[in-house]
Amino acid sequence: MPLINIDVIRGRSPEQLRDLLDAIHDAMVEAFEVPETDRYQIVTQHDPDEVVAHDTGLGFTRTAELVIVRMTSRARSEPAKQRLYQLLADQLQQRCGLDRHDLIVTITENGPADWSFGGGEAQFLTGAL
Repeated sequence: MPLINIDVIRGRSPEQLRDLLDAIHDAMVEAFEVPETDRYQIVTQHDPDEVVAHDTGLGFTRTAELVIVRMTSRARSEPAKQRLYQLLADQLQQRCGLDRHDLIVTITENGPADWSFGGGEAQFLTGAL
């Protein structure tokens, strides 16, 4: 059910994007224990001059391989979120060769009334989900 927006700098092949999406999805399924079919992802590619992501004083060196994951989700526990961050870094490093410092993740939480999956209904409120 999380809606995941992935921002990257333009230049990855369709296969590289698919690997990225699959790795992110698998990490989310494991960390948040949601069904495998719960998949809502949007990739936005940017020109290099459209993304500025400093290291916030942590000493990270960012590259053009930067991946920013913005997730909108129902509330999750802090341990589940921490597990997600770890799994994302692990999966993207192993499957996509992404440096762990080239990953930024943010989660925005919302509630049952904030979702409609179609048909003009709030399925979490109606009991359909």
